[in-house]
Amino acid sequence: MAIEVFNRYESKYLMDHAAYLKIYSALLEYMEKDEYNKNEFYCISNLYFDTPHDSLIRQSLAKPKYKEKLRIRAYGVPSEDAKVYLEIKKKVFGLVNKRRTALKLSEAYDFVRTGQPPELQPYMNPQVLDEIEYFLRLYDLEPKVYLSYDRKALFDKTSRDLRITFDTNIRCRRYEVQLENGDYGEPLMEPGQWLMEVKAEKTVPAWLSKMLSEHGLYRTSFSKYGNEYKKLLKNRRMLPDLIPNIQLNAVSDLPILERTDEKETVRYA
Repeated sequence: MAIEVFNRYESKYLMDHAAYLKIYSALLEYMEKDEYNKNEFYCISNLYFDTPHDSLIRQSLAKPKYKEKLRIRAYGVPSEDAKVYLEIKKKVFGLVNKRRTALKLSEAYDFVRTGQPPELQPYMNPQVLDEIEYFLRLYDLEPKVYLSYDRKALFDKTSRDLRITFDTNIRCRRYEVQLENGDYGEPLMEPGQWLMEVKAEKTVPAWLSKMLSEHGLYRTSFSKYGNEYKKLLKNRRMLPDLIPNIQLNAVSDLPILERTDEKETVRYA
């Protein structure tokens, strides 16, 4: 049975392909491949939800002591009847808490859209359903961003408390955001870049700290959804240079997004 509740600390490291090859090879002395890594990579697809004014990601980027977000996660491209995970991810003073329940994709869509949980089935976690229902009462949410990537994952040979993942080819889109529409989007990072995440329930072992130091790897702050949103803001700010004589919104100093035919278009105040 898949784990549905996580409490762990996460450290992130950005690197190029050469650095990835070196550290991955060194880690295999202490770690083994995740069961999902039967092939070279496995694909993770996510659909992030936010308010019409992007309140959740704006709050997250302000680096508060507490932040939270809601997403649907799937492995590969799911059909409407495929099992996916509806997840609440919270971060409190650096500790990441993730709570998720299995649902059919259509059930997850309906739950977020209506705020009403589906009829309880054996594959669902009732406590997590209650927590998500409460979350949906707090926020007016809509699907915002599709984000996927190719992943390699390792577990410590002696303990499941330590997990290291490597993500590359991170791609995202703000159109046709349904998970079943396919695995495609604009690149979020430069070609050949990797994001390594060290996930541990307690402190990392001494051998890993030494290895990271020897390879010259240092922690960085990198949120996939956060960086996608920052890229969106950067592109909006570039619009006045590309389209002369437009007027920006006086409140946010940014163009206003509105939805037309289920796709976001730019409207200017």
